[in-house]
Order: sequence, then C-alpha cells, then structure tokens
Amino acid sequence: MITSVNPYTGKVIRKYKEDTAKTVAQKLAKAETAQTSWEQLGVTKRAAYLKKLGQYISKYKQAMGQTATDEMGKPISQSIAELEKCALTLQFYADKGASFLQQEMVQTEASESFVHFEALGTVLAIMPWNFPYWQVYRAMSPILISGNTMLLKHASNVMGCATAIKEAVDACGFPEGVFDILQITGANTEAVIADPRIHAVTFTGSTAAGKKVAAAAALNLKKQVLELGGSDAYVVLKDADIDLAVKACATSRLNNTGQSCIAAKRMIVDKKVAAEFTSKLVLALEARPYGDPSLPETTVGTMARADLRDELHDQVSRSVAQGAVILCGGYIPSGKAAFYPPTVLSGVKKGMPAYEEELFGPVATIIVAEDEADAINIANDTIYGLGGAIFSKNIKKATKLATEAIKSGSVFVNDFVRSDARLPFGGIKQSGYGRELSHYGMREFVNIKTIYVK
Repeated sequence: MITSVNPYTGKVIRKYKEDTAKTVAQKLAKAETAQTSWEQLGVTKRAAYLKKLGQYISKYKQAMGQTATDEMGKPISQSIAELEKCALTLQFYADKGASFLQQEMVQTEASESFVHFEALGTVLAIMPWNFPYWQVYRAMSPILISGNTMLLKHASNVMGCATAIKEAVDACGFPEGVFDILQITGANTEAVIADPRIHAVTFTGSTAAGKKVAAAAALNLKKQVLELGGSDAYVVLKDADIDLAVKACATSRLNNTGQSCIAAKRMIVDKKVAAEFTSKLVLALEARPYGDPSLPETTVGTMARADLRDELHDQVSRSVAQGAVILCGGYIPSGKAAFYPPTVLSGVKKGMPAYEEELFGPVATIIVAEDEADAINIANDTIYGLGGAIFSKNIKKATKLATEAIKSGSVFVNDFVRSDARLPFGGIKQSGYGRELSHYGMREFVNIKTIYVK
C-alpha cells in the first residue's frame, strides 16, 4: 500500500493500492495507442485541451491546493499560488505551441530542406513531492502540446495530488490514455523505464535518485531530462543594497518551508558587510514563525515528512560539531508536527555539511568572503549548479559576473531565483542536464527531424 500522511497532524490521510504489473501494462498500452491519434489531432486542437485544463485548475485551485497542504505541509497560500502558476503555464504552451513546433526552413543545395518537429511517443514523468502540482504541469504542458502522451509516477506521499491531476485531466475530456498516473513505488519504476513503450523520461528529485534513473534510462537508450538537487549561492557584494539582499534571501530560503531545489542556501557575503547582513537576516527569519499550514496567514509550514526534518537537523548538528554557530532556530520542536524553525548558521567553512551538502529545509548558511574574487570562487566551489543570485548596486558589473563567472543553469541579479515558463530552466554538474520550460524545454521531447528534398 502507498500511504499519504499529514505532516502537521501525523494522521494517515489515505492508503492507495499499488498498481499490479497487469494494470501498469494496461496503462502503457493505452498510452501507446492514444499517442498516434493525439499527435494527429493537431497542435491547435491539443492547445484547446490545455486551455480548458488551465481554466479547470483556476476554478478548483482552493480544493486542489488544500490537498497539497494536507499531504506535504505547504502553506495554503503557496499551494494556491502554485496552482495559479500551473494554469498560466498551460495557457503559455497553448498559445505558443504552434509557433514552437513550426518547421524551420534551411537554405542548402537541395530544392527544399527543413527541420521538422514530431513527438517521441510516451514520456514517463517521475516527479517529487515538494511542488506536487507545478513539477507535473511544467512537464506535462510541453510534453502534451508536442503530441506525446505522458505517464506520471508521482512521489508516494502526494498520491492525493496525483489523483487530483488525473481527475482534472479527465474532467476536461482528454482522450483516454493521453495522461495517466502509475500508483507504484520507486522500486518498481525501473521496469517501466525499460518498457519499449516508454520513449523518454523526465525526472525531478535528488541527485542520488537521478543517477539511478539516468542509469536505467541509459541502459535502454531512452532520452532523459534530469532536474536534480541544488545548493544555490547568493553572493552579496560589498556594494549591495543590504536590505534588498536580505529580503530576497529570506523570501527564497523560506519559500515552501525551504524545500526547494532553487532556494537560497549558501549566503556568500563580503566581509565588509557580513555583520550587517547577518544581523538583518536573523531578524527577517525570526519574524517568520512556523504555523498551521492550512491558515492563510501562515508562511512557513511543516516539512513534508518527519524523517526529512530529522535528516536536516542531523546536518545542522554535524555542522555545529565542526564549528558552525546557530544564530537562530536549530532545534526540533516538541509535538507530532514535522516543524523545523527558520535557522541561520554562521561560521560555515569548507568541509562542513552546511557547506558541502544540500540543506533541504529552512536553514540559511552564511559564508564570509574576503572579497569579490573569493566570493565567486566559493559560489562555484560546489558539486551543484542549478541556480544562483548576485547582489550589487553596480548592475553592469553584477550582470557580467552572472554571465561569465558564476557557473550554474541560471543566475538572477538583485532578485531570487524562480522558474518562468518563458525562460529555460535546468542545471549543470550534479544538478542534472537538459532543460524544461520555454521552447528549449519543448524541444527536449520531440524528434528534431531533418527533411532534405533533392
């Protein structure tokens, strides 16, 4: 059985029966059968389905949002905002799909030569719990508009969200087999990846799990897009607007209770402004207490599971044992709820868990840099490369450093990192490969076919 537990109350929400091998095979067969007719339907008619789905989400965002809040502790205001973003992304691909798929004419010696974009087939999406709707819809939108079908293997603790997504698709009248969910555990996923009816895999999750997915897909020569962990560096230079930097860092670090791959994790601050930045960041985080995630005024909810909270606290404790200093938070509250208070660690040095590892929760680490060059070196001194930010009043200099010096999939200047359907999203190094969103994300799941006519 797959069990969904409310991390605030500790109570079981629902148990889900796992799909049998026969059921999985039936869903694969339906997806394969549906794919040809779905592609032949044409991009304009596919776009109409996506628009309808976006409208459905907008109408039922309160109820759908409450499901996410119940299952993984996200503050309800953020759950609703997540669904609003999903609706906008569906609309974006509905509007842009035709132009993104338009054939590209190329001048050669042939009488005619062009690049044609066609669907790959059925895509398996293996998605995490931290943004249980956004991660799915940001993959689904380009996958379906391109003419592919999609099977979703969602995280076990958010099966209610997976069910809500399937219900939304069905309510909007999508043809049978175009989208379905697989109620299976991670242990049974490898067999699905190997199935010849799966033509590509998109995965969002931890780096360790991503390596296993990549290995299974590579063994069967399946295309993959991997969006993995991150330890985003937020570089605060000596000429930064400190109040702006503190606000951005605090907002990013506590978004989704810190459980985001692109959250601000390592605050790398020039020593000349480190004291001011640190004191203000502590005040900003202390002003955001945790609370009941179902209340509209709550901005920091529970962590998704108690075991994840305990793992985070272990990373904090091991860092403190090596010399890091807790300036606020840093303890496990009493009670059944999986709370962890907003925490700031100073004195973080190379070799500590807080320096080397991804801290997936509301813990900000402050690393003091000697100067600008040292700050950039520290920012790049990581196995990850998903996002990052740089703060400076000298926009020209900051933009140059963001463009040429910081090594990651995206860098934001004087703002916190976030995804946007109009811009490509993804990482380098141990943060994965491939891109989601924009036309780059859609091109990941099409056959880029050359046509040459003599």
